[in-house]
Amino acid sequence: MLSNTVQVKPITVAVLALGGQGGGTLATWLLEVAEHSGYLAQGTSVAGVAQRTGATIYYIEVFPEAAAKAAGKDPVLALMPVPGNVDVVVAAELMEAGRAMMRGFVTPDRTALVASTHRIYAIGEKTAMGDGRAPSADVLEAAGVRARTTIMFDMEELARKNGSIISAVLLGAVAGSGLLPFPREAYEKVLAADARAKETNLKAFIAGYDGAVRAAGPETAVAVTAPSVPRAASPAGQALLDRASALCPPEVMEIVVPGLRKVVDYQDSACGALYLDRLEPVLAFDRQLGGARLGWGLTRECARYLALWMAFEDVFRVADLKTRGARFTRVREEVRAAPGQIVGVSEFMHPRVEEICDALPASLGAYILASPRLRGIMGRFFHHGRRVSTTRLSGFVMLYTLARFGRFRRKSLRFKTENARIEAWLSTVLEAGGWSYDLGVEVACCPRLVKGYGDTHARGWRNFQAVMGVYTQVRGRPDAPKVIRMLRDAALGDEEGRALNAAIGGLGLSGP
Repeated sequence: MLSNTVQVKPITVAVLALGGQGGGTLATWLLEVAEHSGYLAQGTSVAGVAQRTGATIYYIEVFPEAAAKAAGKDPVLALMPVPGNVDVVVAAELMEAGRAMMRGFVTPDRTALVASTHRIYAIGEKTAMGDGRAPSADVLEAAGVRARTTIMFDMEELARKNGSIISAVLLGAVAGSGLLPFPREAYEKVLAADARAKETNLKAFIAGYDGAVRAAGPETAVAVTAPSVPRAASPAGQALLDRASALCPPEVMEIVVPGLRKVVDYQDSACGALYLDRLEPVLAFDRQLGGARLGWGLTRECARYLALWMAFEDVFRVADLKTRGARFTRVREEVRAAPGQIVGVSEFMHPRVEEICDALPASLGAYILASPRLRGIMGRFFHHGRRVSTTRLSGFVMLYTLARFGRFRRKSLRFKTENARIEAWLSTVLEAGGWSYDLGVEVACCPRLVKGYGDTHARGWRNFQAVMGVYTQVRGRPDAPKVIRMLRDAALGDEEGRALNAAIGGLGLSGP
């Protein structure tokens, strides 16, 4: 407030961005746009330590220069955002929008929220034993309640398509939203004056501007159609899809089709046939239990985790994934390499003796693992990890050749071991379903504990065995489904197994 008769308040803007997203660049652009439009502008930044180089808050306050001259003095502008006193919040990632709401920067009576809906997962989300992702739907729902108005869409995808950084799309979204009293020409003038990637930034700005105009417009009805089963690329693949369509109800096909695709990509069409062979008795049992009125929960969970288990990670799979063209394309996109620009990729490889023996013929691998002397000799060669450059011919050929040996996977010790475990689990699922439908579903979900490679897989398998050991003790109890679910959640929350052991002890049961 500059006088008793004229009440002009600064316009306050908070920009939340992770390191590498150009949040500082966006803040600089906004300051320059304000100054070109006849406003006094001040910007500050408050560094954070959330992830990457830290989530930073860039804070901007702008004030009409004409109002300051009329009052005869400059305004006093704040250095940091205050909860409940922010007009526009710009978030470069969905969870940053969520954090802005948690800090009180977004209020329904005042704040407009401009945010990208894409996700950059935190380390804790990536390393969780289960699905550690924070639910995006909760943030989207909260935004509709907490903000006065919202402009939200996937701005990272627009940035990628236009070869730019997300800050240019965010600038376009702010301009297109009409939330700030600056003309479009002022934004474009500032971008044109910036020699850094001027053309791509202008393209991304226009994409963000148009996206904001669409997001701010009236909602349009979207026709919802039933999902259709895609055509396969080969006769063998189509035969599998036809068999699955004849076998499974539509509610199950949405799980079975991706599962088939995964196991066939992992091995071959024979592996896909085995997937359906294993699923068929589960579906038949589900029908007997009244699965149609229960949403086919037993079959759906078995289909999901059976596909994941049959596509277990071994040295052949790891080598295959690291030498695929799609991986190199994704790396180039992530680092935003220009056409013709050389990008080097170095992979860290550290297979244990167990993984090497698992890849050998079953009898030979078991023999070596049973011999302390032979394990010791092999351990000398695989004690330390090594880096393999897949963008060099020698490194690529080594991993590519190793991946091709995956066609002999069926003879390996790991294949024999995992298939025996899968068959035992499926038998347990059917047995558990005989006690109660819910118990069968909970046991069907337990392979969620087993994932990854090396030590991660070993810890997951240990936890799986512990939960299955408890199952044999509680399967006749009415609270058995609840117990198994509780133990599974405990195991997913602590990969070392301490929480699981404490939960088992707390129930008065015997652990592993």
